[in-house]
Parts: sequence; structure tokens; C-alpha cells
Amino acid sequence: MSGDELIAAAKRVILRRQEAISNNLANASTTGFKGEHVFARMLAGAAADAGPVAESQTDLRPGALESTGRPLDLALEGPGFFVVNTAAGERLTRGGSFSLTADGAVVDAHGNALLGEGGGIRIPSGAPVGSIGVDGAGQVRVDGRIVDRLRVERTPGDVVLERQGSGLFVPPATRLPDRNATGVRQGALEASNVNILDGLVELVLIQRAYGALHQVDAIAESVEGLATELGKPAT
Repeated sequence: MSGDELIAAAKRVILRRQEAISNNLANASTTGFKGEHVFARMLAGAAADAGPVAESQTDLRPGALESTGRPLDLALEGPGFFVVNTAAGERLTRGGSFSLTADGAVVDAHGNALLGEGGGIRIPSGAPVGSIGVDGAGQVRVDGRIVDRLRVERTPGDVVLERQGSGLFVPPATRLPDRNATGVRQGALEASNVNILDGLVELVLIQRAYGALHQVDAIAESVEGLATELGKPAT
């Protein structure tokens, strides 16, 4: 890889990091949002293929739990994810702000159905929201009667989750039901785990790094031009 190509590859990594941090900051107040960290990895092998490439990792550390008192606000105290059904299939989420449709379906802010062990969770027609209870094991009750149990799933620790918009993740091939350590809290939401101050500081550092690379690129072009001039035969 030439010097120009190396600088171009480094710039792509920096721009990818900037994109991720900007998205993190934009979602700092999004319920259950997990920050994304982008880092550079050097490719090994032939010189033509070597160089830095951007790779990302989701920060799965839990956010703070905030009490709301609303019956359909749910949070997970431990690891794991709620499961919702989208137009593209099942997805995992830590966002726990749900609501009730006119026909009794429990859905997220985007209309995706919250799934229980019996499928989409449905509340009997006419039951008031205040009659809905969810215990720590994820059992959903209406006026004390169990109607379903939340599906809460964990993923293997070595799996890199594929992110989608709206705080959703594509489930990996290996999915682990979390029946014994669900830790559901009703009337609470998990805040984003993004630290705004850290994100702003990192943005400043990234901008400086990009500026430094731009200067290196300009110097390299100047040296190349000088070398070309020196290589010309005397007249």
C-alpha cells in the first residue's frame, strides 16, 4: 500500500468513527440505546492489502434504570434483550417503552409487536392498562391472571450483533432463552449508555487527527512534487 493509499485508508477510519460518535450523541436520550465504538484494525498480508480498516463493536453495558410508573414501561436489570416482531423478522431490543393498540396488542414505538412465549403479547379486550402487571420473571398478568410470559433472550459473549435503526439488533444464529435470570422491572426504562461528555471530547480528538492527516497528505504531495522537479534533467 502506497503512502497516499495509507493516508486515504486512515481517513476512512476516522470518518467512520466520527459517524458512529455522531450517531451515539444523537441517541443519547433514546431509551435502551447502546453506543457503538469504532476502532482501526491493521490488515496483515501482502503490501497491497495491508492498511487500517474500520471495525465496530457495540457497547452492551447497561444504562441507568429510571422509574416512570407507567405499566407498559419495562426494563431489564441484567443482560438480555426483549424480542419484537418487525416487517423484516424478529429483532432484539433493550428499549422498553411499549403501548397498547386498540385491539390489545403490546407494541413498541414503531408498532413492532412485543413477543412472549405464546407469540405477540395480547391483552384481553377492554382491560385497562392499569390492570396489567409484569413480574421480575417476565410473567404478564391482567387482573392477576397470567396471559403470557415475555421472551427475553441472551446472546453468546463472542457474538458481534448486527445493528439496525431504532435500537434494534438482528438476532444471531445462536440464541439463548433467559428464563432463569430475566430481571424484568415494570414501570421503569433503561437510559442510553452513551456518555455525552466523552463523546464530545472524542469528536474534538477525531477532528484534530483528521486535520493532522490532511497536513501529512499535503506535505507528501509537496515532497513528491519537489522530487519530480529534482529528477528532471538540467537544461
